[in-house]
Amino acid sequence: MNSIYKIIANPFANFAKNLCSRWLSGLRLIALLLATTHISAQEKISLEKAIELAKSNNIDLKIADKEIEKQTVLKKTAFQPEPLQVQYQGGQFNSADYDHNVSVQQFFPMGSITKANRQLQEELVKLAEKRKALSAYEIEKAVTLSYYQYLYGVSIQKLNSELNDIYTKFLKNAELRFQTGESGNIEVISAKAKVKEIETQKAQLEYDLAIYQKQLQFFVQTNENIVPDDKTALQYTMLKEAGNSKAEGLITDYYQQQISVSQKEANTYKAMRIPKIGVGYFAQTIDTKSLYQGFTAGLQIPLFGGVNTARAQASAISISQSQLALDKNKLTLNLQRQELENNFKKQQKALDYYQKEGLQYADQIINTAQKSYANGDMSYWAYISFLNQAIDIKKQYTEATHTFNQSAIELQFPSLKNN
Repeated sequence: MNSIYKIIANPFANFAKNLCSRWLSGLRLIALLLATTHISAQEKISLEKAIELAKSNNIDLKIADKEIEKQTVLKKTAFQPEPLQVQYQGGQFNSADYDHNVSVQQFFPMGSITKANRQLQEELVKLAEKRKALSAYEIEKAVTLSYYQYLYGVSIQKLNSELNDIYTKFLKNAELRFQTGESGNIEVISAKAKVKEIETQKAQLEYDLAIYQKQLQFFVQTNENIVPDDKTALQYTMLKEAGNSKAEGLITDYYQQQISVSQKEANTYKAMRIPKIGVGYFAQTIDTKSLYQGFTAGLQIPLFGGVNTARAQASAISISQSQLALDKNKLTLNLQRQELENNFKKQQKALDYYQKEGLQYADQIINTAQKSYANGDMSYWAYISFLNQAIDIKKQYTEATHTFNQSAIELQFPSLKNN
């Protein structure tokens, strides 16, 4: 059973780490679940439905939705006036009498700082959306892999049942030949041992299938005992959209959005170097009798603007970093695509052989060997040899199909790496 693929990327590492951690925690529960309960009524669903449910139920995507919601709310913070200053002064500041002075002052941002803040926050909303799209991509891949892992388990079960039928017939023939004195007891003992072995494997396969089911259920994140639709073909059919194109589009959108955020950050820091204007009002008594009022106006001038200048320069460096990361990921995806395509063609060639010739040979070997052995035209040891050869072909076909599916899914969903 293949381990969960690793996403060696920033910002994808956190998602992969959380996904693996939860998956491993779920597997620890499987032994207890299998020991105490049997799988109840199972709901058969298509791959498309499983992916749809996963994207609807997945907690990581719900967290991503909350991040988008949070960044959207923060758009309201684009206009950032200074806190209102209210001051009271009392004492003998005009004469021997105790006078009072109350003043209120408010500073407001000038120039393009509000616009720059709003544009930055809009880009942060888009960045959160790009992160969610990447998480959804990884979830779709995980569900697809686990879906076909279960179908692989079903195919192994079917092969086991077929083997059981073959060796059960073999046992009957061996017993008949022994009763008629045509063969020794060794054939009967050997056949019984093989039947018992297959029955034991059947019990083990049931546990494997239960584990595969829990894996699928975990990725879909549902309490329902869902299983793949048994009408689904064992062989995975690739979508028309090129996997590398989709992955490259997602990774390009993400890093380009990072670049946009860094550009807007630089604009924001530059705008913070503009002075702020302030207006105020005061009311004051003189000799405790008369009330005098007035207005004030002023500027807050950032004399030491080197901090924001340095921050703007740092944002410009971040732009270069994101561009370099994008270039690296494009190169990595292109090389990965070539490797995956070669592996896919290799596995497809192997699968074609078994589908066009191998399985037919296996069936012919089994049928011919059974007839010859039943008629007494073939020795026990020759029969076993031919039978094992045919069974091995069928096993190799099942494994070839499983390996083909994995290569096809990997080609459809190339991993997003940044190492």
